[in-house]
Amino acid sequence: MPFTRCGGGTVANGGDYARASNPWITASPDGTLNQLALAFSGALFSPGSTSAVVAARSTDGGVSWGPTKILMRDVDTFFNDKGAITADPVTPHYVYAVWDRLDNVRGPSVFTRSHDDGQNWETARAIYDPGINNQTISNAIVVQPNGTLINFFVEIHSAANGSFTAFLAVIRSTDNGATWSAPSQVANLFSVGTRDPDTATLVRDSSLIPEITVAPGGMLYVAWQDARFSNGARDGIALTHSADGGLTWSAPLQINSVTGVPAFSPSVHVRADGTIGVSYYDFRDNTASTATLLTDHWLARSLNGASWTETQIAGPFDLDFAPFTTSPAPGGYFLGDYQALLSVGNVFVPMFMQTSNDLGNRTDVYVAPAVSATVAVAAKAYGAGAASASAVTPELQQRVSEHLARALRERLPSRTP
Repeated sequence: MPFTRCGGGTVANGGDYARASNPWITASPDGTLNQLALAFSGALFSPGSTSAVVAARSTDGGVSWGPTKILMRDVDTFFNDKGAITADPVTPHYVYAVWDRLDNVRGPSVFTRSHDDGQNWETARAIYDPGINNQTISNAIVVQPNGTLINFFVEIHSAANGSFTAFLAVIRSTDNGATWSAPSQVANLFSVGTRDPDTATLVRDSSLIPEITVAPGGMLYVAWQDARFSNGARDGIALTHSADGGLTWSAPLQINSVTGVPAFSPSVHVRADGTIGVSYYDFRDNTASTATLLTDHWLARSLNGASWTETQIAGPFDLDFAPFTTSPAPGGYFLGDYQALLSVGNVFVPMFMQTSNDLGNRTDVYVAPAVSATVAVAAKAYGAGAASASAVTPELQQRVSEHLARALRERLPSRTP
């Protein structure tokens, strides 16, 4: 894509940027594709730096793409982060884009929409402001069958004493994004992040990138990393649901089957037949050797959110062969911020990353549709678990605060949380 100079971008075609990241793609009911990315040049928040949200559309299945559209472009004191794009499956030709726009004191949710399948876009605007010293991150929109838009995000608060707290929330729109409701809280975010159990080396995971999906009947499901089930010892995979359009949410359940090891980077999706799917990584096959970090990718399935079956998608592979981020110190193993889970008919299609054995190309991207077929692989059956009433302790809150500060530095090293 000509979103950057190395992809053929220039001043004339709107792609005069050094780097692009966070790609996201969506398909309209008529097959039109719209792609979104974040593009930037220079050191973040430094004089002369630029940060933009760019998009392009394709009407031939991605063989060719139209001109780059700049949805927002900022310099110096702003940074646009964690964009997502959604084609409306209910109202023809509408496409929605959302992201967070950071300055040195706040990070509101910013939104724009197209009425014509991405040919033209409205002027981007803030649709939710969390206030001074707070920010949103990982905004993403899903559309319910009745046409209601649900914008889901993480909200992070910074206290005067330097501590951090976070929670998951949604805002709603019943007029295709023209107006938005006040936020409804989904759950507190109690992630402590992932580490190698043997060496304590950090893993750059998806702890700030929870996922939301909408079932064919309109039920909403959210999956994320959370340590409430172990009082902060390790992250598990939490799942909650809403039957009233996001106004109220069920108590979170732990849905990873092996609860004594860290589990991370979940994706959630509901098939056409109503089956819930959650994919994630964990360390159940790891050994005591400090030379390797054996990691598996799993697919858990359920019809009711309480009883689950689970099959292995991939692994074990050696996570400590992944690229290692070094800024900010101490760095960590990095497979990538995003995985995905979708379906074709009644077959789940996980998309995921794992390490290779090539020093010049340490990770590859895979899809695994066959593994999710009901009769393809023997499945393990188990039940979801609930957190105890006394799970939230000062020790857990302290670990969560430290992890939030570290995760924010990972994404914006030049911005002091």
